[in-house]
Amino acid sequence: MGRADISTGEGSGSKRARTGIRRFFTWRRLIAYALSMCLLLIAAFAALYVWVDVPDANASAKAESNIYTYRDGTVLARTGAVNRESVPLHRAPLQVQHAFVAAENKDFYSDPGVSLSGTARGIANTLLGKGKQGGSTITQQYVKNYYLSQEQTVTRKLKELVIALKIDQRMSKDEILEGYLNTSYYGRGAYGIQAAAHAYYGVGVERLTVAQGAYLASLLQSPSAYDWAVAGPNGKRLVTARWNYVLDNMVQKHWLDAGTRAGLTFPKPISPRPLPGMSGQNGYLVEAAKAELRRSGVSDQELAAGGWTIRLNIDKNKQQALERSVDQQLNRKLSPATRTVDQQVQAGAASVDPKTGAVLALYGGRGFTEHYTDNALRRDYQPASTFKPLILASALDHGATTQQGAPIGPDTVYDGTSQRPVTGSKVPFAPPNEDGRDYGRITVQQAMNHSVNSVFAQMAVDVGLSEVKQTAVDLGMDPNASGFGENPAMSLGVMGASPLDMAGVYATLDNHGKKVTPRLVASAQHGDERAELPGAIGGQVISRTAADSVTSVLTGVVDDGTGHAVRRSGQAVAGKTGTSDDDKSAWFVGYTPKLVTAVGLFGEGEHGTQVSLRGAAGGGRVNGGGFPAQIWGAYMDQALSGTPTSAFDLATGTSTDPAPVGTETPSAPATPDPATPTPSPSEQTPTPTPSTPDPTPTPTTPDPAPTPDLPAPPSGWPTLPSVPPTLVPAPGDQQSQSGRLGQ
Repeated sequence: MGRADISTGEGSGSKRARTGIRRFFTWRRLIAYALSMCLLLIAAFAALYVWVDVPDANASAKAESNIYTYRDGTVLARTGAVNRESVPLHRAPLQVQHAFVAAENKDFYSDPGVSLSGTARGIANTLLGKGKQGGSTITQQYVKNYYLSQEQTVTRKLKELVIALKIDQRMSKDEILEGYLNTSYYGRGAYGIQAAAHAYYGVGVERLTVAQGAYLASLLQSPSAYDWAVAGPNGKRLVTARWNYVLDNMVQKHWLDAGTRAGLTFPKPISPRPLPGMSGQNGYLVEAAKAELRRSGVSDQELAAGGWTIRLNIDKNKQQALERSVDQQLNRKLSPATRTVDQQVQAGAASVDPKTGAVLALYGGRGFTEHYTDNALRRDYQPASTFKPLILASALDHGATTQQGAPIGPDTVYDGTSQRPVTGSKVPFAPPNEDGRDYGRITVQQAMNHSVNSVFAQMAVDVGLSEVKQTAVDLGMDPNASGFGENPAMSLGVMGASPLDMAGVYATLDNHGKKVTPRLVASAQHGDERAELPGAIGGQVISRTAADSVTSVLTGVVDDGTGHAVRRSGQAVAGKTGTSDDDKSAWFVGYTPKLVTAVGLFGEGEHGTQVSLRGAAGGGRVNGGGFPAQIWGAYMDQALSGTPTSAFDLATGTSTDPAPVGTETPSAPATPDPATPTPSPSEQTPTPTPSTPDPTPTPTTPDPAPTPDLPAPPSGWPTLPSVPPTLVPAPGDQQSQSGRLGQ
């Protein structure tokens, strides 16, 4: 019995029951636990997938700058807090696109948008405190950049995974790659591949080579450490290795020929440069471009959103030449620290191509951050005698006649007596000439040469004041400008006008009467969309005969008049000086067949008050034949350097039309002292000396013959009206008759 009991005990011991924790870890139970865990994870992920929506883009990912460039594409300025300009994928060369895929995610075109192993590794490293780790796909990195943040948390990593899966289903691979290239940070303050291309190689994304693209792709791993300009020996070694890795991957994926790969050398980037800002002339150009875009229908909100590439018509070389000319001919001669008047001198200028209307250069002032008002665009100063050619243009275009019925043309004779009251006007007006000089009988050509106020005041009345104003508006002047009333004082240019306005008016004359509206903006592009910009060249606003006749007359102003300081050997030049009342503004507007430039000087006191320029640079009077003409001449010499001289092709409508004007070589003018403003034109050029009046009293009844103080006119010249013995100016005309209006 005992053995039997023992035997039985041993037998039951072979099936000994499990006790403690071992009861819960049978193979069957372990498998069940694993399956349950998987089901729970799947359920949790499914819930997470449903719960997590694709959010709106974060603000920083959409923030972009506006890029303003010269006509050759060189960056002029960037505006905006973030240096980014998003570009469509097709603007990046295909091999550059492939370089980024080879660097970051070789299987990008076939993967589901996520890397589970990479994500798991990233979560584990985050939990272990190892910081940023790689392994994310391009889609995941795009999601992180565009929708999420850069924080390293498990929650952000899980959201990234879910959103990447959804994005991969909703967007094409090209759309994802485009977003990735535009949202990545490349160092040097550059967000997006376009800004990076400019920052590291000084080119737009379209001009990147495959070697340069491989370097930019390599940068993304560590932008600061891999920037060649600041990297140490180890950083340079690492980025070179990374660059080679990218290119080798491209060969492996058949995106790059092995022979081409072997011939590539490492493309060292350019040194870092500060972003072009708003100082100097840049701010004036940017603000002027924005104003022009607004007039073309681009809203402030659209511009503020950023992402625009705005190409200006500004020629970089001509712009620099204009800035140098103002600096050398004016600014260096001023001494603001010792002369109050020198603090008040403001210069503005505009240069326009008369065939295209392109604004090639613009000078707005001493600097946008120093003087906000753009002197090239301001309309609060009078253009003075630069308006006189418009009166003649109106006369010729309308076939106007004098009070005696003689057709008005360059050879028509007027009475050039100073303060001679105009006849035929309801508003009494008797403007003085420069320094009160009497010119006697004088042709229109001579009157233009010497800017004789009394002649053009009478001519404006003869043509019709409303007709003159309409012609001026048709040529490009602002009809709503201050002081632009239909009264005889209009003849002295008392309305407001800007240098750009006057450049456009004279460009229309240069363009044979076809309207030229100066355009600063050549193109404005936002992504693949382009703003619709109006054309610069319009229809015929005055006849070619009228326009060309005025040009012919204005060549006389340069050859033998107040504009003689700008004569150029062999080069046809037409132009007109202007000096407003009390020297508050001084102008020279002139042109060649290829280029029109207007230069204005303005006396600006405190709070924008208009003050006299007299005494600037230690000289006396300031007039259009002085600083403005000197600036004009210095600029045009540089702007036209290397181009052959040209002549005006004029059709004046006469049977004796000459060969193209400007082919002859004028005598060389005396060179003005560069340190002293040019004296008043009346002090430089000889003026006709009137005959000595007969001492006998003038009879009560005027003799029908010419008055004794005027030389007898040649046969065929019209008889001029007699001069009334008294002047009765209208009360409102006193100020406009005073001073030196008109030169």
